[in-house]
Amino acid sequence: MKSNLIVTAVQQPCDKDRQSNLDFSIAKIHEAAAANADLVVLPELHLGPYFCQNEDHQHFNLAQPIPGPTTEILSNVAKQLGIVIVSTIFEKRAPGLYHNTAVVFDKNGSIAGKYRKMHIPDDPGFYEKYYFTPGDLGFTPITTSIGKLGVLICWDQWFPEAARLMALAGAEILIYPTAIGWDPQDSKEEQQRQLDAWVTVQRAHAVANGIPVISCNRIGFEKAPDSEAGIQFWGNSFITGPQGEFIAQANDVDNTLLTCTLDSNRSEHVRRIWPYLRDRRIDAYGDLTKRFID
Repeated sequence: MKSNLIVTAVQQPCDKDRQSNLDFSIAKIHEAAAANADLVVLPELHLGPYFCQNEDHQHFNLAQPIPGPTTEILSNVAKQLGIVIVSTIFEKRAPGLYHNTAVVFDKNGSIAGKYRKMHIPDDPGFYEKYYFTPGDLGFTPITTSIGKLGVLICWDQWFPEAARLMALAGAEILIYPTAIGWDPQDSKEEQQRQLDAWVTVQRAHAVANGIPVISCNRIGFEKAPDSEAGIQFWGNSFITGPQGEFIAQANDVDNTLLTCTLDSNRSEHVRRIWPYLRDRRIDAYGDLTKRFID
């Protein structure tokens, strides 16, 4: 990884039409580039409202191929500004086959690689199994001109196995584009517990693997179709160092560019004094491949 890497997470609302949301994202990418950022991360499925709140076959019309119209636009932006971009797109891979896919654009405008979301939720308001086929590209870091990026997506962030496998494959940063929020009907206490759990588990990935984490969430209330219910996306995007220490953190309501500098030498130093990878008992972990140990 570049020794001093300037990174930005874009916390934004995504409740408008595709063109408006894309224009907003591109404007924020320009702001990040003006701050000399090497890398900019956009929220999960930033091109539109979170359509997985219900099951409607018409939503499949939102999907697009990769490469496709949005990747062409973002490739040009990456090349024009000399910046690495992480975007997530509702991918139409083939008729009837769709993925939630992160695309990484390198500074020269090329597509450095893709990651297809591996863990797919199916919960009230998050009916993603209806839309997305689980990923088949594995937990493979994407090599770019600024280093190896361990890109995962939203629900993946709850699984330590995903973070560990990315780290073992050489990821130098863990990156989580995200769309997560509260049910406004939950109590304030329950909302706080959910947020604390979300932050804690991702900070733990940084600690356990000795590498920084970028978590980039959307903001704003998005009403479910044909209902007054919906999701209040809780923002709180953050960037940590390799010991889980906060370097930058947003609140739950503001459009925010989180920009900071990551020092790759710090990851090396932390891993020397906390050598978790050295002390792993790989000879005793075979049961991790089981669903449950009866």
